[in-house]
Amino acid sequence: MNQAERDRLDALKRAKKKLITQQQAAQEIGVTERQMRRLLRKLRQKGDRAVIHELRGRTSNRKLPAEMEQRAITILSDPVYRGFGPTLAAEYLHKLHRLTVSKETLRQWMAKAGLWRAGHRRVVEVHQWRPRRSRCGELVQWDTSNHDWLEGRGESIYLIAMIDDATSRLFARFVRHDSSEQNRLLWAYRERFGRPLAFYTDKAGMFQVAVKTKRQQEREGRDRPQMPPTQIERALRELNVVWIPAHSPQAKGRIERQFLTAQDRLVKGLRVAGVCTLDQANAYLENEYLAWWNQTLVVRPADTADAHRPLAKEHDLAAILSHVEQRRVTNDYTVRYEGKVYQIDRRDIQVGMRQGWVRVEQRLDGGIAVQYQGRYVRVCRCTPPLVLSKTIAAPTRSSCTIRRKSDWMKNFSIRSKPSLSRPTGVPDAPS
Repeated sequence: MNQAERDRLDALKRAKKKLITQQQAAQEIGVTERQMRRLLRKLRQKGDRAVIHELRGRTSNRKLPAEMEQRAITILSDPVYRGFGPTLAAEYLHKLHRLTVSKETLRQWMAKAGLWRAGHRRVVEVHQWRPRRSRCGELVQWDTSNHDWLEGRGESIYLIAMIDDATSRLFARFVRHDSSEQNRLLWAYRERFGRPLAFYTDKAGMFQVAVKTKRQQEREGRDRPQMPPTQIERALRELNVVWIPAHSPQAKGRIERQFLTAQDRLVKGLRVAGVCTLDQANAYLENEYLAWWNQTLVVRPADTADAHRPLAKEHDLAAILSHVEQRRVTNDYTVRYEGKVYQIDRRDIQVGMRQGWVRVEQRLDGGIAVQYQGRYVRVCRCTPPLVLSKTIAAPTRSSCTIRRKSDWMKNFSIRSKPSLSRPTGVPDAPS
C-alpha cells in the first residue's frame, strides 16, 4: 500500500467515524459522493484492502494486442498516409485494412511512434477568475521575489513566500540564496502547519528540469520528454504532496498580488525600522508584517476543516528534505561524494553491495547519510594520508675567502715556443 492509498484510507475511516462528512471525504480524495458510499461499503466488507484496486498486477481485459499496434503503425508509416490525423487514420484503417481502433487509442500509438503531434488550440478566454479552495491546506501558492528589499542598506536578499489559497494566510522568510533555502522553508512550514495537499508554483528550475534544445530549435508543440526530478520535486513526491505548475504569472495571481503589496508596504516598513541585516529583516517580517497580514487580510474559508495532514511513521523529514544523489559503491566498499571518500562500516556490508547503487543524503545540518536498499549503513570519512614532499636544499655559497690564483705558469706561453723544424742551438756547447 502506497502513501496515496493510505491517505484515501485515512479519509474513509474519518468519514466512517463521522468526523467529516461523505462530501468532504469525496472532495479530499477526488471522487463523487456515490463512489464514496461504495468505498465505505467496501471498507466494511474487506477492511483496509478496500482502497487497493483489484486489477493491480493484472493486464487489462480490454487491452489490444501488440501485433495490432505494430500493424497499424506499419501501415500509417507508409508515405501515402503522411499528414493523416488520428481521426482520419482510424477511418481508413477500418475501411481499407479492417482494423477497428478508436481514435484516442490510435492517437496514443501515433504519438509514441512519432507520427503525430498535438496542435495548438486557440485560447478564447484568458486568465479567467476561479473560486478559492474550500479548506485551508488544499492548495498553497509558493514563489520567490528578488526585489531590492533593503534599498541598498545591506546585502541582497530574497523573499520566499507561501500563501494559502482558501484563506490568504501568509508564511514567508528572507533568505540569502533562493535555491538552497527552499527546503528549510518547507521544513518550517511543515512544522508550523502540517503537510498540505498541493503546492502551486511557477516552472522555475528548482521545481522541474528544463529541457535543453539546440540553437534556433523550437520546442513549441512538442511533448515534454521525461526528465529526472529536481530535489524539491522529489521531496514533494516522497511527502505525497501534489505539485501543480502555473503556466503564467497571472495564473498564480494571489501570491503575485501579495508581492506587490510587500514591495510597497514591507519595503517602507523596513526603511522606517532602519533594517540593514538579514536577521533584522526576518525579525521585522515575523513580528510586524506577517502579524498585520494574518490579522487584517486573512479571510474565512468556506469549510472550517483543516486539510493539512501530519507526517506518517515512514516519513523521515530530515531524509526527505536532504540533497539526495545516487552513488556507486567501489570494490573496496567506499563511496565518493563531493570530492570526499566514505568507508562503509564492516558490520553493514552485504552481499552484492560492490558496484551497487546507494542513496547519499546530505542533510540540512551538513551531515551525510547513506542508504542501501532502503536501509541506512554506517559510514566514516576516509582521510587520505599526508604526502610529505622531500625538499632539496639549494647549495649555499661558502662564506670563506676566495683563494688567489697561483703564479706557477706566469710568463709561460705555448705560442712562443721554438719551432721543431729548425735545429736548436745550444750556446757554449763543446764541439
